[in-house]
Amino acid sequence: MNDQILKKLSVLRKSIREISHQDISLMEVCGTHTMSIAQHGIRSMLPKNIKIIGGPGCPVCVTSQSDIQMAIDLAQRENFIIATFGDMLKVPSQGDYLSNYPNVKMLYSPLDSLKMAQENPDQEIVLLGIGFETTTPLIAATILKAQEQEIKNFSVLSMQKAIPVAMTAILQDPECRVDGLILPGHVSSIVGKNYYKFLDPLKIPSVISDFRPLGIMESIFLLTKYINQGVYQVTNNYPAVVSDEGNQEALRILFEVYQDCDAGWRGIGVIPKSAHGIKDKYSQFDAAKKFDLTFQDIPEPPGCRCGEILMGKAGPTDCGLFANKCTPLNPIGPCMVSAEGTCAAFYKYQPVLEQ
Repeated sequence: MNDQILKKLSVLRKSIREISHQDISLMEVCGTHTMSIAQHGIRSMLPKNIKIIGGPGCPVCVTSQSDIQMAIDLAQRENFIIATFGDMLKVPSQGDYLSNYPNVKMLYSPLDSLKMAQENPDQEIVLLGIGFETTTPLIAATILKAQEQEIKNFSVLSMQKAIPVAMTAILQDPECRVDGLILPGHVSSIVGKNYYKFLDPLKIPSVISDFRPLGIMESIFLLTKYINQGVYQVTNNYPAVVSDEGNQEALRILFEVYQDCDAGWRGIGVIPKSAHGIKDKYSQFDAAKKFDLTFQDIPEPPGCRCGEILMGKAGPTDCGLFANKCTPLNPIGPCMVSAEGTCAAFYKYQPVLEQ
């Protein structure tokens, strides 16, 4: 960081301390925020009465073990190629991993899976649909492209999640105290500021933030001020990227292909209408229907507290497995697997005994 940024951070740190007079818990709802906050030592810049807790902002982390098992079951079939983003390869399910299977291929863009299908006409290509509103339009566009090109050996195992219903469920949980929200920048660039009207009746001050340490500290200052003043509003502190209405073309594509459906969230359980499911008109690209996949209710590994961490009820160091039996080389839960996972961030950037 240059001297000018350090000076601004110092001013913000002092300003936050001057207006902070009560215990405050702020939840960040984005995996990139998770890593940036840990990497830049944001917690150490704040007074002890301001606590930043993790939320369900990592799409890999919230994917249920049952969904992972369905993907592993497909990987065990002959003439199948499973296409996935890299973070999914080491998420455990009953001691097994997708990375154990040679027919599981990593990709960087959902459209790469269509190329795989064209190059392997005798194989079924299944794309693992992981993500929130940021990546779901890309996967929807891939499905539309597959239909346009009449690609028959391509489908999506849809595990995409939606932010509003899940956040409402978490914020209404009496065991989870959240005084303010640091809202995700990437998701907000697609959905826009107005998407967060669902927060109005919950009376939770919220700020859409970028990922720079300076931007995050500015957002924390705004939240602290709003909480002190009893102001309940959503503020866009990322106007260079986030508009009020969002990316209308991306949203049009998303809602053309997807509809609301129930989904299991890892360690949390089934939340009604909290996910994006493929509409019946595109069911030929829905892997769960195409291959008659069945849901298995798989319990979490003993001692794993990823669900509580995702709901803001616990921190990584509250888990007895953290940095003990559960490490990046031997992950027990998904929060230690993903590059955006809260446990992975703490392990990499925070002293084990901190907080």
